[in-house]
Amino acid sequence: MTLELNDVLLEGERQTISLMVHEREIVCISATDEQRLTRWLHAVLGFEPVKSGYISLDGEPLTSGSAALFRSKMAFVPDKLVPEGSIVVYDPPSVQDVFSLKANRNIPISNGILSEEMRKVSLDHSDDRVRLLAVAALLDKPLLLVDNPPAVAASYLLQQAQKGKTVLITSNLTELHAISKSVVEL
Repeated sequence: MTLELNDVLLEGERQTISLMVHEREIVCISATDEQRLTRWLHAVLGFEPVKSGYISLDGEPLTSGSAALFRSKMAFVPDKLVPEGSIVVYDPPSVQDVFSLKANRNIPISNGILSEEMRKVSLDHSDDRVRLLAVAALLDKPLLLVDNPPAVAASYLLQQAQKGKTVLITSNLTELHAISKSVVEL
């Protein structure tokens, strides 16, 4: 599966992004403003309007009509979750938002799907992002979008890419830049 962003400009941004992520690759988008980074992943999910340029998956453009099909091929790990009804300046998805997506329904829960390495990382760290990454593994989708993963997840992300997944992450961590095929700086 190949994800492409071609001269994509989001509302309120001044810089376009062009990148291509193929199967077995990790590409990272990096910026000092983490809120900006999240918007780019939301655009790939079809939740953030694209002002110009295009996003495509295996050559098919993302449109309002194709967004649901795109999302069915993606596992999305948000940076943080908020309880439903919480009021915050930036509105990250709630637990209900993430699991209500059609693409996230009917998760095949099996002890064999989650790697021993990720199970150990999940138990050793109380970070919600690590737990969400473990849930993404259960989804077993060809495209993995991870917003600001912790450094401890680097080897797991590499493992996912080696298994044939297309991985797009946002991060400012050098450990995650080091495992990425390329890093797009905003």
